[in-house]
Amino acid sequence: MGVPGLTGFVGERGAFFSELRVRDTKLVIDGSSLCYHLFFSSAADFRRGGDYGPFADAAGDFFAVLRACGVAAFVVLDGGREAADRKLGTLRERAAERLRRAQGLSRGDGGCVLPLLARHVFVQALRKAAVPFVQCWAEADREVAALANRWGCPVLSLDSDFFIFELVGGYCPLSTFGWRDARGGRLGRYIPARRFEADSFCRHFGCLRRSLLPLFAVVSGNDYVDVAVFEELLGKVRLPGKHGRVRGLLGWLAGFTAPEEAVDAVLKHVGRRRRDEVRELLLRALQDYAPSDVNLEEFFQEGCYHCQEAEASGLPPWLLGAFAKGELAPLIRNVLTLRSTFLHVQVEDMRRPSAHGAALPIRRVLYALLLLTPPGADSAVCEFNRVQKSIKKTFVQAASLPAPFCSDGFALDKLVEVPVSCRQLLLLETLGVKMSLLESVPAHLQLPVAVTCCWTRCSEPKVSLHHLKALLLMIVSGELHRITNDPDLTVLHPEDNGIAYNEFLKWKGEKLQSKDFDLDAAHGFCQWQCCLEMGLYLNQLLCSPLPEPDLASRLYCGTRVHRLYQELKSTPSVENLFSSSPEMTELYQVLFNTVTS
Repeated sequence: MGVPGLTGFVGERGAFFSELRVRDTKLVIDGSSLCYHLFFSSAADFRRGGDYGPFADAAGDFFAVLRACGVAAFVVLDGGREAADRKLGTLRERAAERLRRAQGLSRGDGGCVLPLLARHVFVQALRKAAVPFVQCWAEADREVAALANRWGCPVLSLDSDFFIFELVGGYCPLSTFGWRDARGGRLGRYIPARRFEADSFCRHFGCLRRSLLPLFAVVSGNDYVDVAVFEELLGKVRLPGKHGRVRGLLGWLAGFTAPEEAVDAVLKHVGRRRRDEVRELLLRALQDYAPSDVNLEEFFQEGCYHCQEAEASGLPPWLLGAFAKGELAPLIRNVLTLRSTFLHVQVEDMRRPSAHGAALPIRRVLYALLLLTPPGADSAVCEFNRVQKSIKKTFVQAASLPAPFCSDGFALDKLVEVPVSCRQLLLLETLGVKMSLLESVPAHLQLPVAVTCCWTRCSEPKVSLHHLKALLLMIVSGELHRITNDPDLTVLHPEDNGIAYNEFLKWKGEKLQSKDFDLDAAHGFCQWQCCLEMGLYLNQLLCSPLPEPDLASRLYCGTRVHRLYQELKSTPSVENLFSSSPEMTELYQVLFNTVTS
């Protein structure tokens, strides 16, 4: 969610905050905000599909600092869209805005777009750092507020809605949370932060009651309510000068003693015919600022996530549990309950069909498993995807499934009972690969290599040999980094790897990143990320018949793969970059032979 203009207004007034030393406390963290904050503060390039390694490192550093200060972090992630889908209009606007930013980046303009796999990397980083986290059934704000109030601890986020919630332990905006400047004191290490003081904020407007802040948020136009409904009122209360609408509306609300009285006054500025409809809309939207009755403490203590809407969905318990643990993506939930999903645009060639087209065969099988409709029944899923230079709604038919997945009476609750060999076969047939082909590939790279086979077959236009070689060299460089930076693995591998890694670092240092941006290369690598994303989702739904690859260990690095692509075009000898390590040279050959055969 979010309240237009509120973050800017509050941020300019230091009197609304108090200094806080964060130490020896629980801290409830809005996972979506932290994911965005850490990625954009660690990334140097937004055009080439994401440098996930530095992002994962930043997440690891963040939680290490919290632990050093005695802070017990609990991360709460957004889930899928709610059943009523009230936010659909807002999501379409955001998708269009993301498209505009991606289009600008493709032309060389400034801006930033969160890369496709960033959330997946973030979840892997949470697991690696052993940070407790939960994925909510729908939007997380109310559950964040309820958990923080249960524990009496602060909330950490960038969402302006937390200025509105009544929070016992207060709200610390991430922008004021100095985790990189942790200090030592007489009582131990602490993180300097600033906590929003709602009472000071309300006193600034005279007699404004805290209970009226949710109405302020709703009338201002949050993610669920179209501000156009209240334009007459906002036009009358607006004050001259900066943040005039925010100041005027808060000052006007200060004249009321209770939300009911203020709602009646708001409705006087709405046409008579719409008053009943708008009253219902207002009352429902006000509930979005009441803490949830979902008990996340129970989840963190016992692993049980009880949510009325989730349990009413009729989905099998194993799937609900996997979703709460972040083992299934929000896309899975949205297709199951809404038959609808958004496919996020990347910095790709807008003159060509969407990069997600390469992964269509994977999505069709994924949809078939999720819907499991009888033959002849409607099995279409609504996708919001880029069509040329706009976001359009298209319908995709699910694929036909082989036995036993198409047998009479087969349902999602029985998916976990299917033998691993059958689940693995469905995954590999979808990707167009036989297991015998992957036997020489290290287990943790089998899924990325199978996805790469699918990419070379389904990409449109077809990717070139330079694309493929650059991608495989990047995967090998990620393996080399993983081996040489993990003390437990270093002792198991030859010293040649250390020499090769030092030579690789020297190559990185000498060859500065070219400022030229090859849109053709970008489109091809965007298609690979789309295939990997859907390959990961299908593998997860099938309960991981292949090991999940570690994206945080530099499996994909956008700036590196682009540079390798450019160098292969001008200096083919870069293919021998790891020649001083027989092990890495052999790995490259195995990967190349597997994909090309």
